[in-house]
Amino acid sequence: MADITLVLVAVIWGTTFLIVQQAIASLPPNTFNAVRFTIAALFLLVIYFIRNRHRQHTSEWRGPLLRAGAILGFWLCLGYALQTVGLLYTSPSKAGFITGLAVVLVPLFSFLLLRERVKPFAIVGVILAAFGLYLLTQNQSFSFNLGDALIFVAAICFAMQIVSTGKYAPRFAALPLAITQLGTVAMMSWLYAFFFEDWSRAFDPAILFIPEVAFGLIVTSIFATALAFLAQTALQKQTSSTRVALIFALEPVFAAVTSYIFIHEVLSGRQLTGCLLIFTGMILAELPIQEWVRNFRQRKPNDGRESA
Repeated sequence: MADITLVLVAVIWGTTFLIVQQAIASLPPNTFNAVRFTIAALFLLVIYFIRNRHRQHTSEWRGPLLRAGAILGFWLCLGYALQTVGLLYTSPSKAGFITGLAVVLVPLFSFLLLRERVKPFAIVGVILAAFGLYLLTQNQSFSFNLGDALIFVAAICFAMQIVSTGKYAPRFAALPLAITQLGTVAMMSWLYAFFFEDWSRAFDPAILFIPEVAFGLIVTSIFATALAFLAQTALQKQTSSTRVALIFALEPVFAAVTSYIFIHEVLSGRQLTGCLLIFTGMILAELPIQEWVRNFRQRKPNDGRESA
């Protein structure tokens, strides 16, 4: 159920790509993120106080939880900011593939930082998923520029957010940790917008009530941010960081499907092959293939003795 729910999160993130793209045409990207994460944090905060209105809840908000949430929020905000700036210098297709390299980086960081053992078939699955992301998103010659470098650092940040969630999620309650994480992203995004963007547009009713902006903020703040990151924080206690990264590799697949449905963007044969490789990589990483092989080898001699 944890994996299924995380797949739904990937579906939400993939299907909101067009919504965000339309919204930031009127509202600067990091200003949009600042408003989005502020609404998300306040939404979860209201839920928290409703759930805890009959008991003392201040004991949860201690230094260790606040530090953990700040660390998660730091990596998440840095990833979003670098990705947004990097898109000014590179193409969306290259950005999609480079960001997807987080799928490859998570097992490495999990092993180095958490000493989390990675199954051999999970490694094969990660490689297949990474190659699938390449086929799905790469449409031109691969040349590395400033934008590519910024987005590669963003991929490192997203991978660190997943690994850090795997580290801190088992230690703290999911809801306070998610609120702290999203609140950190909101504050950092406001700080970035204040210095580098026209942040005052976030308070202009003429912009906020543009249908694309209003709809984009509602959908992304509640479903793609508040509920999605709460689900990741809660459910990553029950699964590994590598599996989470592989599941999130489905995001560009659902983005491609959404583009086909709403703007009639047709996938090429190479892109469809990339989708298939991503699914194959997930299956290899999820199925207990090693246990099946071990059980088969153990049963085979017994079957022979029983026949004799």
